[in-house]
Amino acid sequence: MGRRKGSIGAVFLVGAVLAGAGACGAGGTSAAADAAAPHTTAAAPAPTTSDPAPSAPASSASPTHTASAPATRQPSAPATTASATQKKAPAPPPMLLNTITPTGGATVGVAMPVSVVFTDPVAPSARSAVERHLKVSASRATTGAWHWFSGTRVDWRPKSYWKPGTKVAVDADLAGVSNGNGRVGTHSYHHAFTIGDDVEATVSVTAHTMRVTRDGATVRTVPIDAGSTSWPSWDGTMAVIDKQPKVRMTSCSVGISCDKKDKDYYDLTLPWDVHLTNSGTYLHYSTGDPYPGHSVGSHGCVHLSLADAKWFYRYVKQGDPITITGSPRGKAAADNGYADFNLSWSQWLAGSGSGAGTTLPY
Repeated sequence: MGRRKGSIGAVFLVGAVLAGAGACGAGGTSAAADAAAPHTTAAAPAPTTSDPAPSAPASSASPTHTASAPATRQPSAPATTASATQKKAPAPPPMLLNTITPTGGATVGVAMPVSVVFTDPVAPSARSAVERHLKVSASRATTGAWHWFSGTRVDWRPKSYWKPGTKVAVDADLAGVSNGNGRVGTHSYHHAFTIGDDVEATVSVTAHTMRVTRDGATVRTVPIDAGSTSWPSWDGTMAVIDKQPKVRMTSCSVGISCDKKDKDYYDLTLPWDVHLTNSGTYLHYSTGDPYPGHSVGSHGCVHLSLADAKWFYRYVKQGDPITITGSPRGKAAADNGYADFNLSWSQWLAGSGSGAGTTLPY
């Protein structure tokens, strides 16, 4: 079968783009846990393209072999061939990709990983070989590695943040590659994207402030309110997953309360939402906390004033790192969205099949 290059679009994470309601809260500690929870965001998924199943090769019979008749002119035995009754074994089922993130042509932040999600699990014994066929090229040499969060999700991140302006390409040359579980790749895929300006934000839970920088220089410091003692925010660095102008936030969707009489119950549609974790962490404006900067009182989200939330929404992009400090909850799991940099480099390499390497020339 000939190889052909294809391209698939990207959603931000399995389970994170289904139509429904999102909410701030403690629901879920990882992408896997979040997939089982009822919380989803209201964002529409980016387009994806599914792989067509390969056609089974047509079987063909060998030329008929006929025995010579004896001199006594007795009736000849009918000609037979063993191959005429044999059929070729069917082709193995295809190894398919569900998504590649970022989307081709995107401009993303310095903390954005490459995230590949397979439709079916890749066996541990096959992961090193699969990694070698997932090739990352960059316009400037960058050290990085793949890390398997599960049999279906593998991310590539640089050892340190990307350099702004770097052009990156991902070539998944998977035709003929086995997933170790009876499936074989039938396609090759190509995605290319660009690293934008170095925009970062640091949230101090105790100081009730968020400092936003661009290429190391402070752009703005704004007041915030973060999670309460009962519902603390995640600590650590989380790359922006996506953003939506409006998201419906419900306490029931993240397991806080479904009782309308409960003091912690809420069901609100709020504007200017920057999405940080699949378990429900956003930076956004809250009508219940319109003048932040004085308390810790959210259910895990970070509240900004209406003007600051609108400004920040317009300023940040997918992959920009947001670091929260001073919360007692601890770091978000690395697969709870794109919190890949919450793992140390040694922890990252422990989940790699082929180890660290330098990007190929772009």
